[in-house]
Amino acid sequence: MEKNRYEKGRRFKERSFVRTPESLKIRPKAEDVAVAMSDEGSAPQVAVGGIREVRELLEKEPMRVHRILFKQNSGDSRLYALQKQAKKNHVHVQQVETRILDSYARPNQGVVALCNEKNLLPWSEVEQEFLEAVQNKERKLIAVATNIEDPRNLGACIRSALGLGVDLLLLPAKGMCGITPTVAKTSAGALEKMRICRPENLEAVIAELKKVGYQVLGLDADTETNLAAFDFAEQVVLAVGGEDVGLPPFIRKQCDAVLRIPMKADAHSYNASVALSLGLYEWARKRL
Repeated sequence: MEKNRYEKGRRFKERSFVRTPESLKIRPKAEDVAVAMSDEGSAPQVAVGGIREVRELLEKEPMRVHRILFKQNSGDSRLYALQKQAKKNHVHVQQVETRILDSYARPNQGVVALCNEKNLLPWSEVEQEFLEAVQNKERKLIAVATNIEDPRNLGACIRSALGLGVDLLLLPAKGMCGITPTVAKTSAGALEKMRICRPENLEAVIAELKKVGYQVLGLDADTETNLAAFDFAEQVVLAVGGEDVGLPPFIRKQCDAVLRIPMKADAHSYNASVALSLGLYEWARKRL
């Protein structure tokens, strides 16, 4: 029964590989990609196998890598070094059996990276556009989502952000889920259209935006300022935290105001995607 669990979603043809120097340079083909175990029923991720290939991904496109699978107890020093590099880049690592690695990509040399098809933007690519918006009197809305662990919640945030006119979605480099296939599925196509940036230092980026004149706002139940009565600026950063921990301190301390969404006294809280949607709607209803 355990064998069938992993073979059910296999999407590649059985092949025999000879480990020659040439074969180790081969990247997995589309038919060699399987659905991730935690995302069964969702759209497939791109799987890349091989030490050199995974190392290149971590060096050149670390934000694309959602998770890296390593062979259990490999004893290979190159794999241990790669694990350290992955953790340095805030990429989740997992030890698995060889048969699971082979179900994603062959050959793999004991390591497979699961990559997001969505390319996240580096902050340097959009920095000038957003920093100059205040001086140029351009309307800009930036949403920030932090501490969200449920990929369906993040997908819903992305869907609402696109629909309500967000120009850029900022995510932290660590401490929340990645852009997984479940996120893509829940976003209902919004993921491919939404501009998303995951800067290495989110605190510094928010501080930079605040310095040039952006109004930095947070959403949290523990405040007296009512969202419905608030006067928004034309350039806004609107941040939401996970429902369990709320706004992180490094964002709260930079907020010009922390806004409360009206809610019945016996209700515990809104989840992050609902809170963000309501906050964005209040900004958008007078502007869209």
